[in-house]
Amino acid sequence: MSTWVMILLIILGLAMLWVGADSFIKGSSALASKFHVSELTVGLTIVAFGTSAPELLVNAFASWSGNDEIVFGNIIGSNQFNLFMILSITGLITPTMVQSTTAWREIPFSLIALLILFVLANDCELFNKGTCQLSRPDGLFMLLVFFLFLFYVSRQLSHDRIAREKVTMPVRNRRIAWLMIIGMAGLMAGGKLVPGFAAELALRLHISEKLIAITLVAAGTSLPELATSVVAAARRNHDIAVGNIIGSNIFNILFILPVSSLIRPLRFNVSFNKDIGYLAGGTVLFLIAMYTGKKYRIDRWEAFVLLATYIIYTIFFIQ
Repeated sequence: MSTWVMILLIILGLAMLWVGADSFIKGSSALASKFHVSELTVGLTIVAFGTSAPELLVNAFASWSGNDEIVFGNIIGSNQFNLFMILSITGLITPTMVQSTTAWREIPFSLIALLILFVLANDCELFNKGTCQLSRPDGLFMLLVFFLFLFYVSRQLSHDRIAREKVTMPVRNRRIAWLMIIGMAGLMAGGKLVPGFAAELALRLHISEKLIAITLVAAGTSLPELATSVVAAARRNHDIAVGNIIGSNIFNILFILPVSSLIRPLRFNVSFNKDIGYLAGGTVLFLIAMYTGKKYRIDRWEAFVLLATYIIYTIFFIQ
């Protein structure tokens, strides 16, 4: 297959992602309104799980094939892309409001999830074990923490109180279902198409597996999150935009990585620790941004700082 054909297929995948995101956002917003559930809750669960489907598929196949560096690089790189690139783009499109509960619950929880990954993956360094790995018992423990998070979200569902909005035309259940099905199909198809051909192009340039995983594959599998959050920001659905990012990062660490470790124990390259540290620093920076400038809002200058940080990090990483 020629390089130009690959580029055209990548463009096609991007178009599918955008159309899928638009349909998925319409369906998600209608679902939240119909059942009087906050858009934040929908963003943390349905939207986040749906847009993380490419990461799950890529990691399952990578774990089965023994490509451990792709497994870790995809998740860590995807979370970096979500936090720094996607969050900054949404903030540059429009200053993004963040609920106070997100600032002192969901964001710290994503940091705790990252700390759990660091401790469990570095057992050889911390507990003098032979080989650093994410074992099946580690995966089971992380899944337990993930289900505790789902329990918290379910409790939040029972406390959701949103104002009823005037609706000119009621949205039927069948239309909501079709919007979300079409949207998910577009997200999954585009998310599978783009990283596959992007990675193939990178391999032709003789780039290392880790570099491919933490940059191109990670960015490719994060395109559904990018498309969804950008469309949500453009539509002023701030809670879906932010909830999608935070929910996806939690889902990636506490569900996708454990599932990958249950397929086969994963050897951990300690060189990923600096990437985990960078991601943790970015999460802390995001938390600080909630209390600088206008409270509980990502201003454009804060979004620019996040974006500049990511660009600088990527340049140094590639070198």
